[in-house]
Amino acid sequence: MSPAAIVRVRDLRKGFDGQLVLDGISLEVSPGELLSVIGPSGCGKSTLLRCLNLLEIPDSGEVALAGHVVSRSGKPWRRSDEAAAHALRAAVGMVFQGFNLFPHRTVLDNVMLAPRVVKRVAGAREAMELLDKVGLAGLAGRYPTTLSGGQQQRAAIARALAMAPRVMLYDEPTSALDPERAEEVLGVMRQLDAEGMTQIVVTHEMRFAHAASDRIAFMEAGRIVELGHPDVLFSAPSDPRTRRFLRTFL
Repeated sequence: MSPAAIVRVRDLRKGFDGQLVLDGISLEVSPGELLSVIGPSGCGKSTLLRCLNLLEIPDSGEVALAGHVVSRSGKPWRRSDEAAAHALRAAVGMVFQGFNLFPHRTVLDNVMLAPRVVKRVAGAREAMELLDKVGLAGLAGRYPTTLSGGQQQRAAIARALAMAPRVMLYDEPTSALDPERAEEVLGVMRQLDAEGMTQIVVTHEMRFAHAASDRIAFMEAGRIVELGHPDVLFSAPSDPRTRRFLRTFL
């Protein structure tokens, strides 16, 4: 990994049922960078994200994150591979399209759960600080079903932050929200960016991608077709596939 990179993907391939979904992805992300990944549905964006934290095990290639490296070359998955994967996952926070909060636990309990189970730390004060960061300190005792979608997603971000990740991953975090609630969530992500958190965001929110990203990666058919600064990619994309895709939003 280059000294400047906190995330490195090298020649990553992943398929399902004989169909290649990721076709030789290579990518580096610098500490504190906000990278947006855009592209048509089915191009492999979510699979890339899930391979970064090894929710999906790549068929081949290498994932390196915060000093933890997992390499694959078609060999059977071994116990030593799982140990390396566990260390890598511990450095990653993940926020999904669905909020995935436990409905029978309060917002505070949801945020405290992972540190309590994994680290054997109660962490009530830290959890309240995180809820305050995402604007939910006053709702700590509420249950998820009593919250709006935007509030639930902000609680999910606080829960991911509770494990002190080095990198945050988001898979379409606002796609289930109306514009007002989506803006609440995007505001938290902007705040984390200002604080120096490394973030990789799969999104269809082109205005957010343009305004907040340090770089944008456009994917199609399992490959990164174009990668660059938002102003350049939006105003003068070099690849015709990028131009066709952006034309539907601009």
